Amino acid sequence: MKKTLLGTTALVTAGLVAGPALASDPLNVTVSGSLITGFYFVDSDGNNDDTKVPVVARDLTVNAEGTLDNGLVAGATLMLELGDDEGAAAPANDDATFQEVFAYLEGGFGRTEIGATDSASFKMHYSSPWFVPGNGVDSPNIFNGGPQTAGGLAATPSSRTSTYALLTEDDNKISYFTPRLAGFQLGVSYTPDVNGNNPVANGFGVSAQNSGVEEVFEIAANYAGEFGAVSVGIDGFYGTGDAPAAGGGDPEEWGVGANLGFAGFTLGGAWYQNEDIARGTQSTALSGDETEVWTAGLAYGSGPWTVGTAYLESTGERTGVADTSVEFWQIGGGYSLGAGVDLGLDIQLIEDDNGAGVTTDSESAGIVLAISF
Repeated sequence: MKKTLLGTTALVTAGLVAGPALASDPLNVTVSGSLITGFYFVDSDGNNDDTKVPVVARDLTVNAEGTLDNGLVAGATLMLELGDDEGAAAPANDDATFQEVFAYLEGGFGRTEIGATDSASFKMHYSSPWFVPGNGVDSPNIFNGGPQTAGGLAATPSSRTSTYALLTEDDNKISYFTPRLAGFQLGVSYTPDVNGNNPVANGFGVSAQNSGVEEVFEIAANYAGEFGAVSVGIDGFYGTGDAPAAGGGDPEEWGVGANLGFAGFTLGGAWYQNEDIARGTQSTALSGDETEVWTAGLAYGSGPWTVGTAYLESTGERTGVADTSVEFWQIGGGYSLGAGVDLGLDIQLIEDDNGAGVTTDSESAGIVLAISF
């Protein structure tokens, strides 16, 4: 086996040096993007702001992909996220930043990704369905709630609003996905250092140590199949890392999710739990903190129409400190005006308990216009 591997390496190296002798057709380049906008009326405890115009998911994605002479599919993805114009500090300003930058190879062996992108645990997860264009209760793009402050609602809810694995988000990593066999697939990811949610340029050195969470290993498995007229999707994941700084603990997160589809209906839900991750964040280590999140939803689609309802509940715990919590109901739907153009109605009922004796109730209703191309 060792001799065979060395021989294979020599052949590959020779091919790289030879260049044009094994050249394939140029990779096909595509450009896509999305923009989600809305107009909401918001009624919350003590909040004088009763209207909101969110503009979110402003991104452009460039993807280059092609099939090589040896049958492998090679590609690269660069996702550019556009800042807002509210004069906020970086990265939430007018600048455009790369949110994801990664390369991949795919073939009979499976798929390998290297670079700044979400982990296998994130990409293989099932949860409650989204029926409002560009928005849902699990990892919402538009969230009209949060703890009450002197200036209105805080931008960050008191407890986590996602069942997805977000410990490493878009940090530089390597991931491998097996081929799907009899409906089953396995995925693993390794992230050396968690120190930002955008691509980290470290080609001329090594990642900074003791700067946050390190050595994160994640593993996920899912099943996708059909039983007669019923489609089924199930997944489970686990991730753990080291936090060398004092008080960081050893962050862990795990969860499961499922979707069932039948005659236009989609029933979905998920459960998530973590330890030693700060209650109000997704990827900051803090020893003693725990968070549990669950969600369930039902959607129905027929022709251009989609309607549904979903619920998410989250609780954050810390020894000796009052629990924080978020309850989030969403009711609404969407209508496809044409390819890539969707109009929706979004009704949100949110209760946020900040753990300091202040519970904020927020009700909102609005229209959403989502454009993708």
